[in-house]
Amino acid sequence: MRQYAGFGTAKESNERYHQLVAAGTGGLSVAFDLPTQMGYDSDDPIASGEVGKVGVAVDSVEDMRVLFGGLPLDKVSTSMTINAPAAVLLLMYQLVAAEQGVDGAALKGTIQNDVLKEYIARGTYIFPPKQSLRLISDIFAYCKREMPRWNTISISGYHMAEAGATPAQEIAFTLANAKEYVRAAQAAGLSIDDIGPRLSFFFVARTTLLEEIAKFRAARRVWARIVREEFGSTNPKAQMLRFHTQTAGVQLTAQQPEVNLVRVSLQALGAVLGGTQSLHTNSYDEAIALPTTKAARLALRTQQVIAFETDVCKTVDPFAGSYVVESLTDDLEGSITELIQAVEDRGGAVAAIEQGFQKAEIEQSAYRTTQQIDEGERTVVGVNRFAVDEEEPYEPLRVDPSIEAEQRERLAVLRSGRDASAVDSALDAVRTAATGTENLLPPMKEALAARATIGEVCNALRGVWGTYTPADAF
Repeated sequence: MRQYAGFGTAKESNERYHQLVAAGTGGLSVAFDLPTQMGYDSDDPIASGEVGKVGVAVDSVEDMRVLFGGLPLDKVSTSMTINAPAAVLLLMYQLVAAEQGVDGAALKGTIQNDVLKEYIARGTYIFPPKQSLRLISDIFAYCKREMPRWNTISISGYHMAEAGATPAQEIAFTLANAKEYVRAAQAAGLSIDDIGPRLSFFFVARTTLLEEIAKFRAARRVWARIVREEFGSTNPKAQMLRFHTQTAGVQLTAQQPEVNLVRVSLQALGAVLGGTQSLHTNSYDEAIALPTTKAARLALRTQQVIAFETDVCKTVDPFAGSYVVESLTDDLEGSITELIQAVEDRGGAVAAIEQGFQKAEIEQSAYRTTQQIDEGERTVVGVNRFAVDEEEPYEPLRVDPSIEAEQRERLAVLRSGRDASAVDSALDAVRTAATGTENLLPPMKEALAARATIGEVCNALRGVWGTYTPADAF
């Protein structure tokens, strides 16, 4: 069971994490704010107006220390929604754990670290694809040595689904990206049987219960076949598709928001029946604002009711043998395989991204869905059917705008109190490593330990690698 609580300041988020641990969650999920996800400090002009709005602002190891202060990092599992600068946040987490006396070998959790889907559906990329893949391979190698229990990547279809992908597109494009990551790791000297057991996936659960169960079943079949037949795996653990699921935020409505409690319950049930290993349930006010404390607690309770008051967790694959689900599974497996081949025919995931293939396919699907809703072919309760004349008032959570000034002040104090020459020297080492082939994470860790900021580390890499501009942006 996982639940998000990270947004605003690190101190506020830490308080929410303590509440969730007390409420019985064994896993914490942290979403970082937009500047952090893009590798910018809170005092960068480009961050103005965005600090703490969609996640927690983390500029340095000092913020990470506050974020996880007093939490038993050797006992909880932490999932981080971070991609382009994933290495930076992972290293900050390791440094904070070391301060608590927790060795890297004891740390459990996941970094999303899936930059290819950013080019397809989400947009928080920094570097060009080739350099991003190099950084991801370095993370694989570093964690194998330093943090062997850490899941080094969560290859995500969730964001593609939120952008409008069909179930088949969600799985196919995710697995095509996974193939690209495995190839990059192999090129760096890692074997599939070494990295396979540490790969994890991240999917959506929609309200179409039976189709979603079949989707998860088909995904397991296809991935096992790819790993075994295309990459030559002989390790059964490397062939397993281990995945986290989040309920479908895109299906939640601002109209009659309490109805979302029913939607989330059905979505969560489908994920469990489909065999998910980890689950996050969205809050009922997802379509309006960041969750209130009450909404986040209700979302967690939804998981707990399913886990402890039902019997759906007592058997594996409870729908196996059902004619409908088996037929749906076969159909989806065929569609997924065809789409993966379409990506391969274009030269693989990166080449297909550069051609705009996956993005165009998802946009067409999103347009068809919107048309169906607008024309009444697809019912959305409370929106195009069963609406009410007057909505009950709802007061959303609002992020205090003073957070940005507070973060700027923290950065000013940090910069004035650190050894500037040590920071400069460490950042030079990062630049040197980026021009060569050595693993980037050790010099990055040294820079962060010297209290370099996320923006300074990412800017060091930007200076060597440049940034990515999509072809359709010209």
